[in-house]
Amino acid sequence: MEVISNFLTTMNNLRFLDIVDILIVSIIIYKTYNLIKETRAEQLIKGLLAIFLVKLASDWLELYTISWILDQLTTYGIFTIIIVFQPELRRMLEYIGRSNIWKKSFIDIRGEEVNKIVEEIIRAVASLSRQKIGALIVFERKTGLTEVAETGTRLDSQISSELLINIFIPNTPLHDGAVIIKGSKIRAAACFLPLTTNKTISKELGTRHRAAMGVSEKSDCLSLIVSEETGSISVAENGKIDRYLDIETLREILTDLYSVDNTGFFQGLGTVTNDEK
Repeated sequence: MEVISNFLTTMNNLRFLDIVDILIVSIIIYKTYNLIKETRAEQLIKGLLAIFLVKLASDWLELYTISWILDQLTTYGIFTIIIVFQPELRRMLEYIGRSNIWKKSFIDIRGEEVNKIVEEIIRAVASLSRQKIGALIVFERKTGLTEVAETGTRLDSQISSELLINIFIPNTPLHDGAVIIKGSKIRAAACFLPLTTNKTISKELGTRHRAAMGVSEKSDCLSLIVSEETGSISVAENGKIDRYLDIETLREILTDLYSVDNTGFFQGLGTVTNDEK
C-alpha cells in the first residue's frame, strides 16, 4: 500500500514539463536505437545492460567483490568502448549531422517508406515482365496468411528488387511458388496457394493466375501476377482479376495498398470480373 501511495503522490506532483521531459528522452532513445539496430553497437548496448543489472543485483545482495570489479569495468570500459567502436560512433554522429530526421513529421517519414517499398517492387516487376519471367506475389492484409507462408521457405527479409528478381529466376530453389509480403517484409517464398474453384474463368488463365485468384477468394489479400508466356501484369482481389496493367497503374495500386486508407484497389481501373472473362 505504501508503494501505491508513493506512486499516486508522485503522479499528483507531475508537471507538464515533466511529461515533456519524459517524451523527449523517449524519442531520443527510440531514434538512437534505430541508428544502432542490427550493428555491433546493438550487441554492446545489450552487454552493458546485462552488466548494469548484475551490478544492481550485487549491490542489493551485498556482494562487494563483484560490485568492486564491475565498478572498475564501468570506469575504464568507457575508454575501451570509444576506441573499439570508433567507426560506429563516427558513422552515427555523421548521420545525425547530415540528416534532417528531427525536422520531418511522421507523415513525411511514412510517405518516404511507402515510396521506397513501392519502387523496389515496381523495379522487380518491370524487370520480370521484360524478361517474361513468371512471378506471383501475395500482399497480406488483415487476414493472416501464416498457414500459406508455412508451406514455403521463411525469409523475413527487407523488400528489395534484387531479392525479388532472384527469387523468381527459373531453376532456382525458390522460384516455384508464391512470395508472401507483409508490410515491408518478405515473409516467405516458394509458397503453395489454393487454386480457385470458379469454373467460369477463362481457360487461357494458367495455374499461376488461378492460384492468385484462389488465395484472394479465401482472404483479403492482393495478388500480383507476371505472366510467363506474355510478360503481362495482373492483380487479383476478392476472386476478381484485372489483367494487362501498365507500370503506372500498378504503382497507383501498390501506393494505395500501403497507404493508411487502402480501400478501393480496383476503383476506376476497369476491373474485369470472372464472368466477363
